[in-house]
Amino acid sequence: MATGVLHRVSSGLARAKSRAQFIPLKGHFSCVFRGLATSCNRKREDSWFKSLFVRKVDPRKDAHSNLLTKNEESNLYKIQFHNVKPECLDAYNKLCEEVLPSIHADKYYPCELVGTWNTWYGEQDQAVHLWRYRGGYPALTEVTNKLKQNQDFTVYRKERGKMLMSRRNQLLLEFSFWNEPVPREGPNIYELRSYQLRPGTMIEWGNYWARAIGYRQHNREAVGGFFSQIGNLYMVHHLWAYKDLQSREDTRNGAWQQEGWDEVVYYTVPLIQHMDSRIMIPTKASPLQ
Repeated sequence: MATGVLHRVSSGLARAKSRAQFIPLKGHFSCVFRGLATSCNRKREDSWFKSLFVRKVDPRKDAHSNLLTKNEESNLYKIQFHNVKPECLDAYNKLCEEVLPSIHADKYYPCELVGTWNTWYGEQDQAVHLWRYRGGYPALTEVTNKLKQNQDFTVYRKERGKMLMSRRNQLLLEFSFWNEPVPREGPNIYELRSYQLRPGTMIEWGNYWARAIGYRQHNREAVGGFFSQIGNLYMVHHLWAYKDLQSREDTRNGAWQQEGWDEVVYYTVPLIQHMDSRIMIPTKASPLQ
């Protein structure tokens, strides 16, 4: 198709050039006219070629984060990944069970513990914690400053540090089309699917998944969907809950039987640079069981 269009455009340019050469102008003026005609044709041809390969950018007047989140709310999430020394995992879990629920329950701190897990399949001997700060960055700053004055938390951090090999965190916002994570009864296993997207594709991802999430609500498996603001950028996290690994398999296979799911996968896979999956078991302190 493109070859046919190119042939038609080239023929048209040749005819225009031929007609220009027979215009009864003499000498210098004829040469100038032919030169201008050739220059004009080249510019038009260059412009046509550029239109084939140059992607025009639709200028936006707002940040991507404002287009993808619940604007009426200002929840900020922090996800923590702690790689624990294998021999210390039980002691680490016990320490967290003693301290984290007390912060969650204390209204003095404007934060909530959404969930806390150990990785079962994926990166081993790892703990994952997800916190919510209602009020956004000011709430996060308030909690951070107050915890600096909490002597019990200071002792907790020192003891925890002896048990860790490494740790990292990210600050996240939630997609507007996902449900807000709420406590649920167990027993469940949880899958955290993390996607590193190509820079500049977050809006496109959000557009497709705003439709795709409808295919994944039938068994209440969708827990939360987030994208990063600080830490690894253009990172998306989807959190799912299943009764067991077989239930996960059946639910995921069932999505392929729904018309439209294959199209979403087809168009979103090229947006991904890297993806990772963790199967996680909630600890005793987790509101998500």
